Amino acid sequence: MKDQSVMPVNWMDHPIVAIDTETSGQYPFRDDLCEIAAVKTVGGQVVDTYQSLVKPRHKMSDFIISIHGITNEMVKEAPKIDEVLQDFISFIGDGVCVGHHSPFDLGFLSYDLEKQKISLPDAPVFCSSLVSRNVIKGTANHKLQTLVEHLGIDGGQAHRALDDAKACAEVLFHCLRDKEVNTFEEAFSLQGSPLWWQDFSIAGKMLQSQVWKTLVEAIESGKDLEIIYNGGSQKGKKRQVKPISVVITPSGDFLVASDGGEEPKRFYMQKLMEAEMLL
Repeated sequence: MKDQSVMPVNWMDHPIVAIDTETSGQYPFRDDLCEIAAVKTVGGQVVDTYQSLVKPRHKMSDFIISIHGITNEMVKEAPKIDEVLQDFISFIGDGVCVGHHSPFDLGFLSYDLEKQKISLPDAPVFCSSLVSRNVIKGTANHKLQTLVEHLGIDGGQAHRALDDAKACAEVLFHCLRDKEVNTFEEAFSLQGSPLWWQDFSIAGKMLQSQVWKTLVEAIESGKDLEIIYNGGSQKGKKRQVKPISVVITPSGDFLVASDGGEEPKRFYMQKLMEAEMLL
């Protein structure tokens, strides 16, 4: 039901749920959630909150811990993701979600929800970063902490999910009030267009494309791939890569894979002509 007119109501009259995640790395297939949080608001006021640490499959690196401050000891006794997802999605309910760089959060959450066979929400999603770019001027960038400082918001502890979710909500509300927006339709016009949970469905991508199906099966089984990529120095030639993750973004989906170099590379799906899993 991807129709912006499904939400013509005044945004003050419908729940908006700010979400945020902290992770053990940057890629949803390889890495895991280590904290999730949500802040439910109505009329721009917080009415309820949800927060849980999550135990990842593997120990987190010192570099990742330095970003969010969540240590391996802190998540040692935390529930696994399959133990908290249903509560998290029930908390969201029919709310319209917002995240700062929400495609990142949706990528992790949608993948885990589908693994647990939990339906993705139907409602559209805001990205407060995208909205802020079209409203807030005069900042060095549109990172959440930059906007928190610029707007004088109490951001709490940076890079912790609950405080970041609260700050994300405040950024969105500032933008909507600044532009005197009333309806959700007007609000999403500030973003350009809504994001949708279904657009981040790995299962949906696999049904639509054999290449996607091959990539996901190779990643999940730890197999190498032979690909033909219509770009780069080996354009049109077969090359063997070790897949790490697929990433869905509004600007273009891509495969992250290692081809033997020091750093993984991005292979954009529109240029990925063939993919075969090596046994």
